[in-house]
Amino acid sequence: MRVFEKSLKLNNVCYDIRGPVMDEANRMQAAGEKILKLNIGNPAPFGFRAPESLVEHMAEKLTETEGYSDSKGLLSAREAIVKYDEKKGIHGVTVDDVYTGNGVSELITLSMQGLLDYGDEILVPAPDYPLWTASVTLAGGTAVHYICDEKAGWYPDIEDIRRKITPRTKGIVVINPNNPTGALYPESILKEIVAMAEMHDLIIFADEIYDRLVMDGKKHTSIASLAPECVCITFNGLSKSHLMAGYRVGWMSISGNKANAKGYIEGINLLSSMRLCSNVPAQSLIAPALDLLEETDTMLIPGGRVYEQREFIYNAVNDIPGMSAVKPEAAFYIFPKMDRKKFNIHDDERFALDLLKKKGILVTHGGGFHWEEPDHFRIVYLPAMDVLESAMTEMKDFFRDYRQAD
Repeated sequence: MRVFEKSLKLNNVCYDIRGPVMDEANRMQAAGEKILKLNIGNPAPFGFRAPESLVEHMAEKLTETEGYSDSKGLLSAREAIVKYDEKKGIHGVTVDDVYTGNGVSELITLSMQGLLDYGDEILVPAPDYPLWTASVTLAGGTAVHYICDEKAGWYPDIEDIRRKITPRTKGIVVINPNNPTGALYPESILKEIVAMAEMHDLIIFADEIYDRLVMDGKKHTSIASLAPECVCITFNGLSKSHLMAGYRVGWMSISGNKANAKGYIEGINLLSSMRLCSNVPAQSLIAPALDLLEETDTMLIPGGRVYEQREFIYNAVNDIPGMSAVKPEAAFYIFPKMDRKKFNIHDDERFALDLLKKKGILVTHGGGFHWEEPDHFRIVYLPAMDVLESAMTEMKDFFRDYRQAD
């Protein structure tokens, strides 16, 4: 057990973002104390529901989807994904290049296991969705974190990426739209990343699970659409855009010059076959869901719930003395910055624990996303407006006299 725990640490940062803060939250709940969870992107507890037509479709198809499917998934699901990729400008993907999974998380781990040997490196953003770093490490590789620059709207620092490419680098992870910052990357940034990937023969791992949760009239560009010569693995699913987190419906598709990755693809095929297949009833939702892309659009425009809650949380955070935040353009997260000097913060996990104990508000500290400075934390702004208003009133009161103990 000690060896396993050690393998999950890098520079004293734990990959499990739960840790002592979540342990304390569980203890408080067990004692009957009320906890407001602003720590996890799970729409269901906050009144969001999957489209009724999809729920009915799954019920109707349940007896038809008993038994295993092809290890890559139902043909109807993979055909729908191919069409979706084409709509996003990703060409050359066939049904044989598509793999369904029990959520994107399973496929991220599978993609790393099929690629990495000990000593291999993968460039991963900081801050990141922590499963990426954990999956790289558990596959025997090393996650090398490149900086996303808060002063530049949380866009990837291209020069930092360039400096960190070595002969051991096998690929680069691009999380766009980004979790935890809510940043949406412009095409110019994506093109620079593609140019580096082409120059150094890197695989691009594109985590695009939030590509349909974009606000302010902006459009998401899939990096694979700009990289016809690179091997690119694009990850997506229904958990966020279709509010189906518990259904575990995800997929990945391989595009680009696949002839350069024949051995890797053979490894992915083997690993895919070893787990037999993903949840077959849930797979049956992919085709109808991808014909239902406008279902959540009303939430993302002025007057829509997610849009208005984004507006509120952004203004409320910046209204707290000593706090600031870049306005998120996508997803449902914001990644505020705390004035370390004003609040004497030297341990962001300790801050999260203090906030939990004093106000019953549960957030995730920045270190949980591999942000090295102890000055950030993530808020999930999914709760209803009245709940958010109450939470931010309490948070403002907390910071009014907060000074972290030495």
